[in-house]
Amino acid sequence: MKNLPLNTYVFRELELDYREWLALLGYAENTVYNLPLYVHEFFHWLESRDVKKTEEISAQHVDDFLFHLKKRPNAIHGGSLSHAHINKYHQALVLLSRLVRQTNRGSFTVETERLEQTRAIPEILTTAEVKALYDACGDDVLGLRDKVMLDVFYGCGLRRNEGVHLDVSDIDFKGNLVYVRKGKNYKERYVPANETILQHLKDYLDHSRPFLQKKDNTPALLVSDKGYRAQGQTLLIRLRKLARIAGIGKRLGLHT
Repeated sequence: MKNLPLNTYVFRELELDYREWLALLGYAENTVYNLPLYVHEFFHWLESRDVKKTEEISAQHVDDFLFHLKKRPNAIHGGSLSHAHINKYHQALVLLSRLVRQTNRGSFTVETERLEQTRAIPEILTTAEVKALYDACGDDVLGLRDKVMLDVFYGCGLRRNEGVHLDVSDIDFKGNLVYVRKGKNYKERYVPANETILQHLKDYLDHSRPFLQKKDNTPALLVSDKGYRAQGQTLLIRLRKLARIAGIGKRLGLHT
């Protein structure tokens, strides 16, 4: 999406303002990064329809664009975009509409309803399939991070939110334990970690994480390739990429 050409100066300027506005409102880093990408694609689509002024954007344009997304193929996973994915575009455009109206650059609104989401149930992996996921990890910087990701969710059995919020300080190497601070129903607990997991953690902390993090004060254990705390969706995309490499056709989720 970010590689789509955008020729209209007004749109490029508004995209930058939109990103700064989201940060000013206190949205999470991942949101500040992703929502402008969805807006960028919307602007590119508008240009293809010869719309080059924010004052020309209408609710019908938004409706047509969201309908277009239902037909657009998913560049990463194949098939069509999920309802959850399209709803992220919907969120991005609702916020864009607010910014445009607040700064007197137009008056369009988003009248289209969000799509109903159905939660797919992940399938259970066999021991052999879990091993195949580990084998699909490389020995490069991301590969070492991927092994720790698998350790967190499959080896230690943490839930998605628990794994995302792990910090380096939560690893107790002497006690062979992982401290889960943000557990279900806000319950804290310790989870045992075996020697293999601890060795993966040491390799990652010594040879991978220092090259990934862009902020020296980032406490996160799992860091994305952009240098910040890896979010659940980022890790899920990576997991499903490993599944494709391993030849696993099941629909996977974190904590499967």
